[in-house]
Formats: sequence, C-alpha cells, structure tokens
Amino acid sequence: MQHVIRPVRADEWEKVKELRLAALVDPAAPVAFLETSAQAEARADEFWQDRARGASHGRQARQFVAEAPGGEWDGSVTVLVEEGGTSDFFEQAIEQTQGHVVGVFVRAEQRGTGLIDRLFAAALDWAWSLEEPALERVRLFVHEDNARAGAVYRRFGFKPSGQVVAMPGDPAAKDLEYVFPRPSDGTR
Repeated sequence: MQHVIRPVRADEWEKVKELRLAALVDPAAPVAFLETSAQAEARADEFWQDRARGASHGRQARQFVAEAPGGEWDGSVTVLVEEGGTSDFFEQAIEQTQGHVVGVFVRAEQRGTGLIDRLFAAALDWAWSLEEPALERVRLFVHEDNARAGAVYRRFGFKPSGQVVAMPGDPAAKDLEYVFPRPSDGTR
C-alpha cells in the first residue's frame, strides 16, 4: 500500500487528535512523549482545532502525516521553528534559528516499512525550504531509554550533539539531543 506524505490541513483536527491519542497509548509512549493519554483526552476540541490550524500553514510549525489509501493516518512528524534569541521547552537559550522535530510516531504495523524515512524527508525538505532566516539545523530529543528511536534517528542521519537535558517532571531521566545540519548542497 502506498502512503501519501503530506502536511495536515487546518480542518483535520479530529484526525490529528486520533493519531496523537494512538501515539500516547503505544508501549513506547512513556519514554517518547511528554504528555499522557489522559492529559490529551482531557483537552477541549478547541485545542485540537488550534493545533491542526497552527501546523497546517505558515512558518512556525508544520505537521506531516502518512495517509494510507483508505484515508487512515499511519504516522506523523512535526517540525516546530525555534527562533534564535528565544528559549526552548527546556528553558535553554536558542542560539540560532532552527527546526525542532516533535511528535514522531508510526503505528506499530507500519514500523520497518520505510514510512518514517519518508516522513522525515518531507519534514526536512520543508525545513530547508524556509527563508529569512534559513534554518541551519534541525534537532530532536530522544529519551536515554528509547534506544529504538535513537537508532532510527541515527540511521536517517541525525547525529548526537552531546547535549543532555533533564526530562521535565523527572530530573533523573535524561533526553539526548540529536541534530541534522543543513546540507551545503541543498539536498537532504
């Protein structure tokens, strides 16, 4: 089955919500996401409408989904733009304008099919297309106990930066930063 990789549309908030809830009940969710399924389920429809709208256009965020021929979404990757001179989620200074990949998820039955590579390719192509200022790198964080995700990110070309941050709510747990620098030749 061939999936279409595309950005979400503003009116697709119900599918955005459904895929996020599926991600949050995945066995890897406790080390993959900073939100629980109970927290997400408690959010009002307006939250999901705003999330879909905000990730569908403009420069600040873009969510890419893998849509199956029957219309089901089997995976997602979101890129947030972090502007230089601001602070990130971990309250660290952002020195340069960059992309930050979040919400990486592929349904279990689609793992190992290459779907994540196609989602990452679309996300990075979008990130590199941004101008004024151009993004010099894209980064993501992976929990120190999420070896499977770390292996996928390294295989795709993300490299550990050496930056380690404490997990919000659990300072004993660590998130490791991985980065993908802007290619000098304009390709992924």
